[in-house]
Amino acid sequence: MGTGPCDQEATVPEPSSTAANGAPRSLAEALRARDDAALAALLHARPDLLSPVPGDVTQLATRAGTRASVVRALDRLDRFALQTAEALAVAPDPCPYGVLESLLAGTGGGTPGNGTRAALPRALATLRDQALVWGGDEQLRLVRTARELLAPSASRPSPTGLGPTVAEATAGMSPTRIQEIVAAAGLPATHDPVSAVAALTGLFTDPARMSALLDQAPPEARQVLDRLVWGPPYGEVTANPAPPVRWLRDRGLLLPATTRTVVLPREVALHLRGGLAHRTPEPVAPEVAVQREHRPPLVDANAAGQALAALATVEELVKSWEHAGPPVLRAGGLSVRDLKRTAAALDADEPTAAFWIELAYAAGLLAADGEVDERYGPTPAFDDWRELPPAERWSALAGAWLPATRTAGAVGEQDPKGRTLAPLGPGLDRSAAPEVRRRVLELLAALPEGASPDPQSLLDRLSWERPVRGTSELRARLAGLTLTEAELLGVTGRGALSAPGRALLEHRDPAQPLAPLLPEPVDRVLLQADLTAVAPGPLARPLADVLAVLADVESKGGATVYRFTPGSVRRALDGGHTASDLHAFLAEHSATPVPQPLSYLIDDVARRHGRLRVGAASSYVRCDDALLGEILADKRSASLGLRRLAPTVLAAQADPGALLDGLRAMGYAPAAESHTGDVLVARADARRTPARAKPVPVPEGPPLPDETLLAAAVRAIRAGDLAATAVRKEPAAAAATAGGGGAAAGELPRTSAAETLATVQAAALTGSVVWIGYVNAEGAASQRVIAPVRVEGGFVTGYDHTADEVRTFALHRITGVAELADDQV
Repeated sequence: MGTGPCDQEATVPEPSSTAANGAPRSLAEALRARDDAALAALLHARPDLLSPVPGDVTQLATRAGTRASVVRALDRLDRFALQTAEALAVAPDPCPYGVLESLLAGTGGGTPGNGTRAALPRALATLRDQALVWGGDEQLRLVRTARELLAPSASRPSPTGLGPTVAEATAGMSPTRIQEIVAAAGLPATHDPVSAVAALTGLFTDPARMSALLDQAPPEARQVLDRLVWGPPYGEVTANPAPPVRWLRDRGLLLPATTRTVVLPREVALHLRGGLAHRTPEPVAPEVAVQREHRPPLVDANAAGQALAALATVEELVKSWEHAGPPVLRAGGLSVRDLKRTAAALDADEPTAAFWIELAYAAGLLAADGEVDERYGPTPAFDDWRELPPAERWSALAGAWLPATRTAGAVGEQDPKGRTLAPLGPGLDRSAAPEVRRRVLELLAALPEGASPDPQSLLDRLSWERPVRGTSELRARLAGLTLTEAELLGVTGRGALSAPGRALLEHRDPAQPLAPLLPEPVDRVLLQADLTAVAPGPLARPLADVLAVLADVESKGGATVYRFTPGSVRRALDGGHTASDLHAFLAEHSATPVPQPLSYLIDDVARRHGRLRVGAASSYVRCDDALLGEILADKRSASLGLRRLAPTVLAAQADPGALLDGLRAMGYAPAAESHTGDVLVARADARRTPARAKPVPVPEGPPLPDETLLAAAVRAIRAGDLAATAVRKEPAAAAATAGGGGAAAGELPRTSAAETLATVQAAALTGSVVWIGYVNAEGAASQRVIAPVRVEGGFVTGYDHTADEVRTFALHRITGVAELADDQV
């Protein structure tokens, strides 16, 4: 990356690293003076600087000063570090530490009670570590781009509420008017506007003279200043302003911004504020208050109950989409009608249903089938998931929830094009969601065990950690969703972090602390005479699968109540079970004798089941007795378009599925049959989508680099810096050609092919290090410091200090070569 003529922060004019007094003259020099650990910390805090890896420190400094990178770095500062940067933006450049301290803590003596003076070194260290501030304590410099972003202007007011300086506000003002202001303020006349502005600035920054001037002001004038002092600093005036405003304007305490507005100069505002840049500095993060305290066993027990309910809900959701899953909208996602239907089936509101749908999708249990008439359905991973122990099933759900960027809470909002966001549809990714979830759990983990937080204090803490408007609002909304979702999932219990949630946060297996909290599955139910069955706990897998087909869930809670109906028994018969199978199953798994009404119900439905047969003609009904006449005579069959083809066969205009549903609605129990006349068995697990990968989280910016990448990047930057700044010997031929003048500083002298070959061969024999210019196959030019080992076949092989590895270079791509100076070897 190149640098322009005005990029003074990153440009290194000469190889020397510091000025004569030892202070760095640019951001590049300040970065060059850092050790490897500090450079690695910078690259970890600002990973966007690594894409691609900078060629040297100068490139790193240039990239660190770009607008996009600085904006991202400012967005990730806490409130006091940002207030410190804002204070530097309105301070002189460079700014001594004492001036910065007075801007944040005031000009009064003593240490303020809010800890501003004690917290300032930490905030300044944060800004230095992230390369937003450089220079010594007596010459603190804010990166130019950050100053441009944070300094006040007419179009972009500063968060400090300060206005322009006297010099900025008087720019373009006539010399005569400036002299009039100087005279009205009681200052002697000057020979030029520059000295007049300097005299006026000196007056406003002198506390004693400024206090004396303000003592002469009318009381109404002080009221005008009080309205502007904390911002905004601009006020409207009429063509003939009131005497108090005229008094202030004549003495430069208010300066004209436009023909109708005046502005309070920065120096005047700082005097009136007592030197403070911010009205309320916030050096200390607000504490998260405890709302209630619970016994930890009670929290864990409550979380375990929520975990069991979450498993049951997700399983019920996915199984309800096994046969006829909802269709995929053309734009992607689930329709509002299908969301309402799913919410009713889960006995939940629509936002909660959307959360369960997105959670199952994030865990890879649901996906679209990819057919022409695309529908959602279970994936093969759902069958594997159901076979896991309950604690491991919950671990899979929680493990998918924590890093997911898809946010169910955004369902119902509108995208930038005005389209409503749907569950499972595009536009639901919020890249900040994983970080906010983890941060909320970390704050909960910092509370006493069993304590639930006050939600508002939690939001205040998050807002302090990321105060930038827009960023803080999104984080506050994500934090509220996190608290709700964590409670639904069982990560928290009664608002406090549970033991499984703590294990999830600490990258431990949450199944281990959860397993002892879950009740053992039971293989018995209590059958009752009112055609219900009570499950006193979670059911064993085979019992739960058959009972889910044989009966309908009537109520949930500590015990699940199932109800047997003719439709549920017919569903079991359709699935391939016989009446004798059902009697034997109930007798085996009932803790009480099978009630007689239930036995009668099974026998009655089984006796009628399959007497009618429906197949595809377009569709037909056949029966071996007089039941067909009864169906034709029933007025409810008119919509099916039935007509008799034979004494035992009726043809229908409806398709087989609609015919089956219509006859069942009339109270019959038809069975579907194949083209060979065999009864078709509809099993619960018949439909699965093709295997689908889990949705990949959308990262917020570049991913965080690991230690290996950081170490390699630092080595490459150091090596590239060596190549860019090392002092090189001038080849004799080049020196003669240049008339003794040599090549320009920072430029590699051109060498002929013969000279290049001779130099690298000599370096390989003597084991010395050389500096080369190289153009790769893509045409990218670079400078490298290499130690040649072997030269043959038109290639030179050697240790590349820039890449910190052995590489091979084509001789014809080397533009020039030079030996390093003796003191550089």
